[in-house]
Amino acid sequence: MMKFRTALIMTALFTLTASAARAGLPENYLKRWDDPAVQKRIDDGIEKNRKSNAMLTIVDAAGKPISGAEVKITQTSQDFLFGCNIFVLGQMKEKEQAYEDSFLKLFNFATAALYWDDLEPADGKTRFAEGSEFIWRRPPPDRVVAFGKKHGLTLKGHPLVWHNGAHNPKWMPRDPDVLYERYIRRFKEIAERYRDDIPIWDGVNESLVCSKDFPLYSGEDRTYQPYVPWAFKEEQKLFRPENLIMINDVTTFNWPSNEKNRYYQQCDRLLKNNIPIEGIGFQFHFFSRKSLDGFMNGDRCDPNTLLDTYEMFAKFGLPLWITEITIGSAGEDGLAIQERITRDIYRLWFSAPKMAGITWWNLGDGTAYGNEGQAGGGLADEDFNPKPAYKALDKLINHEWKTKLNLKSAADGLVKFRGFHGKYEIQVTAGGKTKTFDVNVSAGGPTQTTLKMP
Repeated sequence: MMKFRTALIMTALFTLTASAARAGLPENYLKRWDDPAVQKRIDDGIEKNRKSNAMLTIVDAAGKPISGAEVKITQTSQDFLFGCNIFVLGQMKEKEQAYEDSFLKLFNFATAALYWDDLEPADGKTRFAEGSEFIWRRPPPDRVVAFGKKHGLTLKGHPLVWHNGAHNPKWMPRDPDVLYERYIRRFKEIAERYRDDIPIWDGVNESLVCSKDFPLYSGEDRTYQPYVPWAFKEEQKLFRPENLIMINDVTTFNWPSNEKNRYYQQCDRLLKNNIPIEGIGFQFHFFSRKSLDGFMNGDRCDPNTLLDTYEMFAKFGLPLWITEITIGSAGEDGLAIQERITRDIYRLWFSAPKMAGITWWNLGDGTAYGNEGQAGGGLADEDFNPKPAYKALDKLINHEWKTKLNLKSAADGLVKFRGFHGKYEIQVTAGGKTKTFDVNVSAGGPTQTTLKMP
């Protein structure tokens, strides 16, 4: 009787969990994402693109293989970059510690704000340093660099060039020749100050939707505005060879998955003309429940199409990035919808070849720009209490996608495993002695190393 009651309880719990996961999601979405073939494609992609084989040989001080050594394998960090913008760092007052703790629990990657209007509100007067005038969502970059160093974060600077008038200074020259000169000054000042500490940069942002009132707009061919190749060439002169300078564009260009994709055409043309773009970024914003409903009910939620798109771009041989994400929790069943889509889409992105990083946009509700907050697109609420979507990412990033094993060495001292790319702590115990080693498992694998015991 007890076993029967336990089985009933477990069945009920499973049903409730499954029901919560499906709450509010249209059949169009569920049919596409619950397809076993789709899930297999994603699982296979994760296994192929995010893991490699490792072979450790355990030997004694004389170099003789040790059989039966106990080997505890613990991944301590990931090569893949999971990030968020860090636009309110030091601005949350009594909530600051909660903000920082929530950030650091999930993310090893942070996008720093270098929008021109707030970085240089008056011509020649920059806000680089701590102690600069307070501007909401625009902490001085020096603060972000210090925080990144303290916590081992990889940083990205965003953006060097953007046509958007709302984010360019009022004093910005309208004469194209003068504006080019000012951009070179901007590139030089930023590069000299941050090229050693911020390795990744959005060189040009959203050029495919460049407005005609931008002084550098030229003609009707938005696929190849002259300021885009110019900017990449000038940026490369000033930044270090180790810096990665990428292109970034809006959500629209995650589709279609064929060469009619204007973003694909732009990247192809830039590369064929030897323009040094070094990464390709895709945004993924749904700034209202209406736009999210449109995604769920339309063809664009098809996971195979998304994967086909990223595989097509991967042919360029450059790292791909999901650079800005807003998936809201507003509206009926909003939290459950946000959780399910977030888990689904992160698994898909993590599986895609050449994908190097994924960046959520606003960590907490109340920290978005303008009316973008209507989506409820934070992973946490206004007090930085985690939403279900945050907990889903925590489970993926910190548990499912980190390798932790306990093994024993074979007769030849060999220990074989397959693990996610990143840094590992290997603790070996043999003959009453224990020693800890640091090992990297990388995409270039297989990793082969000998661990010598004392």
